This record gives sequence, C-alpha cells and structure tokens, in this order.
Amino acid sequence: MPISPQQLNGAMAWRYATKVFDPSRRIDDTTWAALEDALVQSPSSYGLQPWKFLEINDPALRQQLRPESWNQSQITDCSHLVVFLVQRQIGAAEADRLIETMAAVRGLDSAALATYRQMIDVDLINGPRSQQIDRWASNQVYIALGTFMTAAALLEVDTCAIEGFDPLAYDRILNLTDSPYRSCVVCAAGYRDSSDKYASLAKVRYAPAELIERR
Repeated sequence: MPISPQQLNGAMAWRYATKVFDPSRRIDDTTWAALEDALVQSPSSYGLQPWKFLEINDPALRQQLRPESWNQSQITDCSHLVVFLVQRQIGAAEADRLIETMAAVRGLDSAALATYRQMIDVDLINGPRSQQIDRWASNQVYIALGTFMTAAALLEVDTCAIEGFDPLAYDRILNLTDSPYRSCVVCAAGYRDSSDKYASLAKVRYAPAELIERR
C-alpha cells in the first residue's frame, strides 16, 4: 500500500544530516534488513550495479577509520556505518556478468540479450563515455546513496552522508588497494542524540519557485 504524499513530505522534512548519534541506540535487525534491501534494489544505468556496500561493524576498525574521516564522531557513534564502494573499471567481464545474470533471472538465452550487450559495449566499454567511466560509475553509487537515505528517512532512521574522508587511507585500512573496488562515499546510520543542536534547526532550502522550472 503506498504511503501518502503527506507522509513522504513529512519524512523528507524530518531528515537532516545527523551530526551527533546516540551510541547506545541500535537499529533493530528487521529495520536494517529492509535498509540492506533498499541498497540492493537501488537503480543503476543499464542495471550494471557498479558497487559494493561495505558494512563496518567492528568497533576497532571504526576507530582506525575515524582519524581518516576528519575525526568525525559519526564514524564511531552511529549504529551502522556503510562504505559505498565503486568498481574501478567497467569492461567486458562486468557487462557479461550482467547479461548472464539477467538471462538466468528472466529465463532467457543470453543470445537474446546480444543487442543490449552491444549497447553497453558501444556506450561504456568502447564508446566516448569509456574515457570518463570512473565518473559514470561514481554517479551510480550516489544514486544508491540517495535511495538508502530516503528509505532510512521513511523508517525514521537518521543518516549522515560523509565525503570528508581520505579514500586512499580507507582503501588501505579496508584492504581494498588491490581490489576491483575503491571507497567512494560513506554513510552513517542510526538515531540522533538529544544533544545534537542541528536536529532542531530550521532547514535552509531555496524556495520551490527558485528551484523548479516548468516549461
């Protein structure tokens, strides 16, 4: 059953970039499973899903990451910490993996998807966008980030997207240096602490008339 427009607007107004998490409050398993599913269900161009979502649960590991994150307390105090990883390259192997998976899920012969496979090749693998494939892939990861944060708001789970970190240091600490993936963006999730003064501040947004143009 769909939620109402009022419920959606309320969730978006309630959401803010949480600066102080309550370290004593944990996201329950059922809620977190729903948020994991939101990550898996995130859309991506061609359906290529050039990402992985690395959940950092080990307190000691979080302590190592915090100094590489401008010492932001969200890293250690949130309930769940997700490092969004992006694939370093998109090539024939990645395209073939998608086609094979799509054929299996939909009960098709992979040959029936040859035209679709060719589109990916012409556009991303050997086309002009192959020269900016890292940017393309990172853009897809940010779609997943937005999906995750919106889903969290609908469940009244607080989040804070974090770009203030050293990706190379993260890759070293998380043993990603020689991995097909690298750190792209981080998101903390949990519940706001009563001491977070930003929770009660009015949101600063430009008027809809300044942001939305109709033609």
